[in-house]
Amino acid sequence: MILILAAVQAATAPAPKATVPDVDPRAARYDRCRQLAVSDPAAARVEATRWAASGGAWFARQCAGLALAQQGEFAAAATEFTAAAKAADAARDKRAANYWAQAGNARLAAGDVPGARAALDTALVAGTLDGLALGEAQLDHARVLVAAGELPAARRDIDLALAGAGDDPLAWLLSATLARRMGNMTRAKTDIAEALRRSPDDASVQLEAGNIAASTQDEAGARTAWAEAARLAPNLTAGQHARAALAQFGDAPVSAKVPAGR
Repeated sequence: MILILAAVQAATAPAPKATVPDVDPRAARYDRCRQLAVSDPAAARVEATRWAASGGAWFARQCAGLALAQQGEFAAAATEFTAAAKAADAARDKRAANYWAQAGNARLAAGDVPGARAALDTALVAGTLDGLALGEAQLDHARVLVAAGELPAARRDIDLALAGAGDDPLAWLLSATLARRMGNMTRAKTDIAEALRRSPDDASVQLEAGNIAASTQDEAGARTAWAEAARLAPNLTAGQHARAALAQFGDAPVSAKVPAGR
């Protein structure tokens, strides 16, 4: 669930101004299409298709990708973002790196780890991303490395991402989770505290807070955090994992265990 939510948030955000080299006359129409992708993605797809046929180029393809991502069609969104990136690359437009990053994010959400890695590598190698856009791409690259089992490399990417995307609770959540998995509980507790400070009402953050507490034999802390995760999102994956973790206690307290699969 974290991957899907992250993809929607990243895909629907406008490209940071720092990545755009100049003002294109198509920018105003793109901005309208982008807003439509959020409010009415089906209508945005119609608009993007019409615009692509009349010279919309990478602007139209990216808008189509945004609309598809909003609808949860991440594989199709990745195809549109990739097409936008290739068209922008051919025109030597610096927006291309942002489109490659969006393609990588969408492929990651679709479960295509090799495809996500290739797209994100291309985005980062371009050297034109900066600020939040760079941080989010580094964060997604770290997620790819975690999926590939390359944890030390993922640690380096997350540390870089925190410099540019440190206001994103997901960055701190993933950093805390990785630290726990690598056995660095001091770092895990520090980073989950940052995630909780930024997003205490996120069930995924509360779930991981419980996992970290359990890993340090803090049964009371694990119970409290898991109960909050279950309360916040009873029908979502994070809440279900939390309920399963709480079920282990029964009437007699036992040593807290991290939920399976976490």
